Parts: sequence; structure tokens; C-alpha cells
Amino acid sequence: MKIGSINSLISNPLSNESTGKINDSKFKNVFTDFIGEVNTSSMKANELTEDFINGKDVQLHEVMIAGEEAKTNLQLLVEIRNKTVDLYKELTRMQA
Repeated sequence: MKIGSINSLISNPLSNESTGKINDSKFKNVFTDFIGEVNTSSMKANELTEDFINGKDVQLHEVMIAGEEAKTNLQLLVEIRNKTVDLYKELTRMQA
């Protein structure tokens, strides 16, 4: 995941635009891209694991690093989802 893309969204959420439509698409694209990266890292870890099991030229440390990277990406995605749900719940309480 590219940290810079999230930092730019956080540091300048409105980015001098009069409508929220463009910001919504930026926000959506950040999460869509991150979900794609999580999926890619998971598939890479699975592929390396299968290659290692089948005796191909893959080192154990490469398999472990790919697995930990996939695990960390998934944990970050779950935490972002949890915080987003908490934020939504808080906003719905404020409107009542």
C-alpha cells in the first residue's frame, strides 16, 4: 500500500474543490486500490507457498516475508474497516 496516497487524502481532504463528488471518488479509489493490493499480496504469498511446497527454487525466508506482509496488510484493512464502522455509528448518533 502506498502511504503517500492516504497521507495526501488526510492532509488535504477538500483540496480546494467545491463539490464532494471528486473527493468521494478519490476516497473510494484509495480503498479500492488498497483492497486490490491486499488481494495481490495474499495471492503472492499463496503462490510462493505452493512453489516452496512443490520444491521450486524459492527460499523459506521469501515465503515467510510474503506471508507476514499479506497478514499485516489484511490486519490493516480490517482495522480501517472497524474504524470506518465506528465513525459511521458515531455520525448516526450525532444526527439523532
